[in-house]
Amino acid sequence: MDDRVRFIEHKGKQILLLDYTDCDPQQVLGVVDEAQAEIASQPPASVLVLADFSRAQIDKAAAERIKKALAMDRPYVTRSAWVGTETLPKVFYENFKTFSQRDFPKFATREEALTWLVS
Repeated sequence: MDDRVRFIEHKGKQILLLDYTDCDPQQVLGVVDEAQAEIASQPPASVLVLADFSRAQIDKAAAERIKKALAMDRPYVTRSAWVGTETLPKVFYENFKTFSQRDFPKFATREEALTWLVS
């Protein structure tokens, strides 16, 4: 697994970190593909996800790929938390939630997100 998609441990729980930090749209596509493959290899309803979008550049193509992956990952993911969404256009965020029929709580820091994920 690339360093951008990896499991980390927080308070004894495994969390899949999706690190989009400083990615351009092409790199975002790669992370999405890798994340989707890793998530699909896990048992249903078993994955906690922390996605960090800090300073990521997301264009329409990347947003479409994320949207589809979020919908396909739904059976595997029990909770998701997002950080660094300041540069993520609100329309993309709302579209992700609507299309996937999931909620993606936003947090100011990774630590806050991790605490929420394991609570």
